[in-house]
Amino acid sequence: MNKKYLLVLIMGLIASQTQAQELDKKFASNPFFSSYNTPYNVPPFDIIKNEHFKPAFQEAIKRHQTEINAIVNNKSVPTFQNTIVALENSGDLLSNVSTVFYNLNSANTNEEIQKIAREIAPETSAHNDNIVLNEKLFAKVKSVWNEKDKLKLSTEESKLLENAYKRFVRSGANLNEKDKERLRAINSELSLLTLKFGQNILAETNKYELVIEKKEDLSGLSDELIAAAAETAKAKGKEGKWVFTLSNSSVMPFLQYSSNRKLREIIWTAYKNRANNGGETDNNVNGIQLANLRAEKAKLLGYESHAHYVLEESMAKTPTKVMDFLNQLWTPALEKAKVEEAEIAAMMKKEGISGNVQPYDWRYYSEKIRKEKFDLDEQELKPYFSIDNVTEGVFMVCDKLFGLQFKQLKNVPTYHPDATTWEVTEKDGTVLGLLYMDFFPRDSKRGGAWMTSYRPQKMENGKRIPPVISIVCNFSKPTGNAPALFTFDEVTTYFHEFGHALHGLLSDVKYKSLAGTSVPRDFVELPSQIMENWAADSEVLKMYAKHYQTGEVIPDELIAKLEKSGTFGQGFSTVEYLSSSFLDMAFHTATSPISGTAEEFEKAAMKKIGLPESIIPRHRANYFSHIFSGGYSAGYYSYIWSGVLDTDAFDQFKKTSLFNQEKAKLFRRSILERGGTEEPMDLYKRFRGSEPSIEPLLRKRGLDTQTK
Repeated sequence: MNKKYLLVLIMGLIASQTQAQELDKKFASNPFFSSYNTPYNVPPFDIIKNEHFKPAFQEAIKRHQTEINAIVNNKSVPTFQNTIVALENSGDLLSNVSTVFYNLNSANTNEEIQKIAREIAPETSAHNDNIVLNEKLFAKVKSVWNEKDKLKLSTEESKLLENAYKRFVRSGANLNEKDKERLRAINSELSLLTLKFGQNILAETNKYELVIEKKEDLSGLSDELIAAAAETAKAKGKEGKWVFTLSNSSVMPFLQYSSNRKLREIIWTAYKNRANNGGETDNNVNGIQLANLRAEKAKLLGYESHAHYVLEESMAKTPTKVMDFLNQLWTPALEKAKVEEAEIAAMMKKEGISGNVQPYDWRYYSEKIRKEKFDLDEQELKPYFSIDNVTEGVFMVCDKLFGLQFKQLKNVPTYHPDATTWEVTEKDGTVLGLLYMDFFPRDSKRGGAWMTSYRPQKMENGKRIPPVISIVCNFSKPTGNAPALFTFDEVTTYFHEFGHALHGLLSDVKYKSLAGTSVPRDFVELPSQIMENWAADSEVLKMYAKHYQTGEVIPDELIAKLEKSGTFGQGFSTVEYLSSSFLDMAFHTATSPISGTAEEFEKAAMKKIGLPESIIPRHRANYFSHIFSGGYSAGYYSYIWSGVLDTDAFDQFKKTSLFNQEKAKLFRRSILERGGTEEPMDLYKRFRGSEPSIEPLLRKRGLDTQTK
């Protein structure tokens, strides 16, 4: 053998061996490439580093593609097991990496994570397209679908098959090659724009500060809020001053209590103009592009609009039904809001303030009027709603309804020191799942409140695999020696998100893609919103609302005031919410490209529905993260749609007993455990015995008098 050739061969072998060793070393040091050696098999947050994500994503995509190729190249006749179940079970590594990464990107992000998100988005989008646009794979799925009537599948298996088939069809499997290529390009653009939209909102929220230097400018604010602002100032290197931010726990109480109208206007203007200030973090173009790309995609797939595409898989089914529903509520809500506005105008006039009611006046004067009408000050309530007492209340309701037990754990890795971990069990000790709870705002966390999962529930070899669930919020922080004291709105948000958590924790299905909250958007809010009803019930309040210093149970007179004021301000809040729902539908029912800016489109849409100038949508176009970066496009209406379900369902408890065990068991078995295994209305009727009535919702919001 030629010596030179032999030398080259040896050098090549050495290089290959070195590369293999380096690859083995890289895999060994990356926690995603081995089983999680952690309690409850949670992600090993303590050793996961930013540098692990990109190689983990890329390797996970390769492995998933190999699994897909194995399904495609299987020479056996396509069956439910070797095609549909094989698809369901593929991509575990990609799922693990994605859930950790995107949850951190929402709850504990940084510039490096955001950069990786932008880099990896086109790769994951292309990978998904490579699966759903794979003709040979679709042919196998379609073959099983065509035989469905002969397969004798269970209800859950039938739903899995239906979802798999629809996923391919609704993702463009039937398109020609030219349209498939355009669809790929659209999906790639959408993935990047969605990320950019959300990142812009976070950047604009984080950079704003209202710095107050004079103590007299704090007039009207509570000692607790002033202390929080002082701590924020200190953390930002402005000791001796007070800093208010655009986090809801800071800006909203400022608007509610500050007697300085000019300062209210300043912070309100900053709040409503988030991502609408020009420059790199402006969303005016991004929102329009997202809406137009979605509309183009829907047309490629054979739908009249993006809303038609989305709603096909919802309870509502059509945009017409959604619009009819919203209009049914809009008229009485608007009438009630106009009465409320007149009351505010009258009080302003008494104080010598001329001119029209402005958006930054609503919360301040509503609070003053509530105090005048009902002798109720929100600050009176907060001492009874410490974080520990509210947590105890949530746990107690879950115990009385479903027998659930909660135990805090100290030995489980978390992604941030603020996040606590809880083992959730049945009364007999059977583990149902693990729950993370993360409550306080920080610069690394997006605004709002949400529930998510790190591992969905599923069955494996006949054994239930417990889910790992997380709820993330932005509540008022502890100040000084006082614990975190919640507003009543924060209390109901806590109960709300815990309802979502129950939907995930109590899931008892076979397939992970059907587990927990994997249901239509206009059904997913039922388990969360029904929990809010227990939070506000007088019987329950007496169980958990105790003064954090004295232990005194919330007085009957304070509960009575709370109940009497229950429908107060519902005109404003319902109009504020509905206007955002109409805006969402306006963006997503468009059948031709939208021109101009998102702000201009919003202005025209609000003029069309007759929104008063004194109210703006709860979520304006430029920071409407629900629809442009949060998965609620053509679905923001779902909160109030589910409101019909939750008030109707809770009415069944109120007519019998608050903790009726028979009804609680039926609600758990019919809805909470079943995930997306059946049609939502079928599940609801199994619990209720009939379709829901809208009357309980109208009564709850005080809108029934407006319709008579």
